[in-house]
Amino acid sequence: MKAIVLKDFGSVDNLVIKKIPEPVLSDNEVSVQVKAISVNPVDAKVRAGRGLAAKLKEFDPIILGWDISGVVTESKSPLFKAGDEAFGMVNFPGHGKAYAEYVAAPAAHLALKPGNITHEEAAAATLAALTAFQMLVTHGRVKAGQRLLIHAGAGGVGHYAVQIAKHLGAYVVATASAANKDFVISLGADQHIDYHAVDFEKVVSDIDFVLDPFGEEYIDRSLKVMKKGGTIISIVTGKSETVSAKASEMGMTGKFCLVQSDGENMKEIAGLLEKGIVISHVSQTFHFDEMAKAHLQIESGRTKGKLVVLTN
Repeated sequence: MKAIVLKDFGSVDNLVIKKIPEPVLSDNEVSVQVKAISVNPVDAKVRAGRGLAAKLKEFDPIILGWDISGVVTESKSPLFKAGDEAFGMVNFPGHGKAYAEYVAAPAAHLALKPGNITHEEAAAATLAALTAFQMLVTHGRVKAGQRLLIHAGAGGVGHYAVQIAKHLGAYVVATASAANKDFVISLGADQHIDYHAVDFEKVVSDIDFVLDPFGEEYIDRSLKVMKKGGTIISIVTGKSETVSAKASEMGMTGKFCLVQSDGENMKEIAGLLEKGIVISHVSQTFHFDEMAKAHLQIESGRTKGKLVVLTN
């Protein structure tokens, strides 16, 4: 099969297509013929040698990626059978090996793809949608009537977070560029703030929950607009002690949370997708041999919604 192998950490030139053997299944795994792969900022960080790169350097070959949607071709699990369409985030934060024509995935990390969405839309709704779901529902325990501040509301995680927050009955304030105002409002945001033109802490107050994808000064600025007892969750690797200590000093809860592969959560996301409560916005698609271009785009920080790579 064809796979995109990372020959060394560094530039996109290190992403090389190679022929390698198809993966051999272990118990409770399924083989997925991949139709679509979602690319996230974490992919580019690891490729460059940052973030989770230390966990992967022992593997040979290193195959990046975690987000897939495709067709089950073989199953060693009672959860799926050959011919099922499935999607999910595989083995995160371990070695996902998603940049390949076939992926051996733990069945417990996948869900059945709803029939009313494409493989592109399904692949998009994996790491980013799981992050939004787990931060708001599992860790944040967001409730109806709460006021939420979601930074980067037009981005991968952000655009799912806005939709899930509205589904939960929250009042949503989303930061995004002026060009993306209509987009975040269409997702359900009650208030848009152009972060280029306005300091959000000057126009927002009484926030119960903040989703922070930036860290650094955004933690300090966000704490200024929160209620006592509020919660801020940072998804920036390495910010757990910083956000916890700063929030605690102000009578609030702060924590760093890393998304985890979870098939049960994927089933809940599948239900939201099937009902049209959550919609994947795929702004760009690339072919398998254009993975380098996909990485450069995601590194630009200007991707609206999600980008997806097609295997054929």
